[in-house]
Amino acid sequence: MNKYVKNYLLRGLIFGGFGPVVLGIVYFILSCVLEDFSLNGTEVLLAICSTYILAFVQAGASIFNQIEEWPIYKSLGFHLGTIYIAYVLCYLINSWIPFDFIVLIIFTTIFLVIYFIIWIIVYFSVKATSRKLNSALK
Repeated sequence: MNKYVKNYLLRGLIFGGFGPVVLGIVYFILSCVLEDFSLNGTEVLLAICSTYILAFVQAGASIFNQIEEWPIYKSLGFHLGTIYIAYVLCYLINSWIPFDFIVLIIFTTIFLVIYFIIWIIVYFSVKATSRKLNSALK
């Protein structure tokens, strides 16, 4: 099996459980704050399974940035595409956003802005760390 596929699966399995834990915390807080907050068993099971898969995919997708043979735009594109699809499907399946063209455009815009803000921060952080390491080596 390809080392990247194995690494993708390993990362997903290790970090996949964080999605349901976060979901449980959110549901707990909502049940404390809202008087009429209730979910049936199907809604809870669907939310737990879908957030597990979402966290699995997101953790596993970090492997795309580790493939040294790929140019940065290719790894970034695969990473972006993978987690975008996972988020959209999770949100639609759980009815957290309606299946409406305008809502999907708004969601996509917000997702892309946040995604690129995070990557710009990561880029400059790595660049600053590299400069410090290079100056320490001189």
